[in-house]
Amino acid sequence: MSDFDSAYAYTGHTVSGREVTLGFEAEEYSRRLARTGHMLRERGLGALLVFAQESHLYLTGFDTAGYVFFQCGVITADGRAAMLLTRRPDQAQALAASLYEDVVIWYNAVDENPAADLKRLLDGLGLAGERIGVELATYGLTGANWERVRTEVGSHFLLEDASDIVRTQRLRKSPAELALVRRAAALADDAVAAMVEAVQPGVPDSLLTAEGMRAMLLGGGDMPAGGPMVNSGPRATFGRGFRGSRLLTPRDQIIVELAASYHRYNVCIEHTIVIGSPSAAQERMHACVIEGLTKVMDAARAGTPIGHLDDVHRATLDRGGYHTARFSACGYSLGATYRPTWMDAPPMIYSGNPLLLEAGMVLFVHIMLGDTDTGNAAGVGETFVITESGPPERLSRITPQLFRK
Repeated sequence: MSDFDSAYAYTGHTVSGREVTLGFEAEEYSRRLARTGHMLRERGLGALLVFAQESHLYLTGFDTAGYVFFQCGVITADGRAAMLLTRRPDQAQALAASLYEDVVIWYNAVDENPAADLKRLLDGLGLAGERIGVELATYGLTGANWERVRTEVGSHFLLEDASDIVRTQRLRKSPAELALVRRAAALADDAVAAMVEAVQPGVPDSLLTAEGMRAMLLGGGDMPAGGPMVNSGPRATFGRGFRGSRLLTPRDQIIVELAASYHRYNVCIEHTIVIGSPSAAQERMHACVIEGLTKVMDAARAGTPIGHLDDVHRATLDRGGYHTARFSACGYSLGATYRPTWMDAPPMIYSGNPLLLEAGMVLFVHIMLGDTDTGNAAGVGETFVITESGPPERLSRITPQLFRK
């Protein structure tokens, strides 16, 4: 263990022997890098240009918000080089807490083009004429920066989309990753409990957000990659968070959806809270979403196409008469992600998605109804882990229910 951080900090070394602090045992990263190199060689690619911050973290332990600028890692297929091109504010933590062997800095200037720096870096690695994989499907590579890369680097190297190489590896969590996921799940439960406790007429619904965040951060969590979403009153039918706070009334409804993050690993949860006596229509809606969640979780078995879960979701809600009030998908994969979203998608859980469920996948399923005709809403959601055989592992300790205040 390293003195860098008391929780989940391990000592590792770069290829040249520089000591660094990592989030997992060094062997975990060695397996990930070896698998990445193997996949690159299978495709005839000489290197991978890493733009997804999630991939930086997964392959090297590099943890930063610097992906909002031009930032690129280079992982060669032969394993001889792991290099990072980034800005000066990210240099110290890249050297202290990542497996990037060399950290090359580009500086802001009127005429600076970091893609030209990237080309020189690739030339220095002797990759001229090679096919190079690029992570295109990521918030870490804007359209403008891709145009820079395409123009500067693509004129000398054969570039092709390789967004799936690291993403597909990240779908199945290792035992070490699942330990962090379970810690995040406990924080999510604590946040919900704190938010339910804070509900009373006359308080702003933003108080619930504050109490949920307080519980997660005091519990050792990170700032989550999004949210929490707290929609009350007529906003409860919305599928996204909304600006401004709203005072809760003596008869009200609140949809709470949040992600707790522990060492960047996210676990989501969703619940409905009512103030005052719920109407018969609200109770019926909520009974239907709980039934939907139960049936979807029961169907979530290894070897099942992920799209089948949405088939179950749709059938249950449609049978209840809620075809027009339901969503067209019922969840997504979760993992270690960064802003702007806790969703680690693809995959999304939608009808027809052929991806087969595998043990170690972490999924968030939420069953949501927003009836804009009546103004009633109901939602419930949980995160679970696909197991080798049998039903998934539930991560929440909270029994699905309609919370009443």
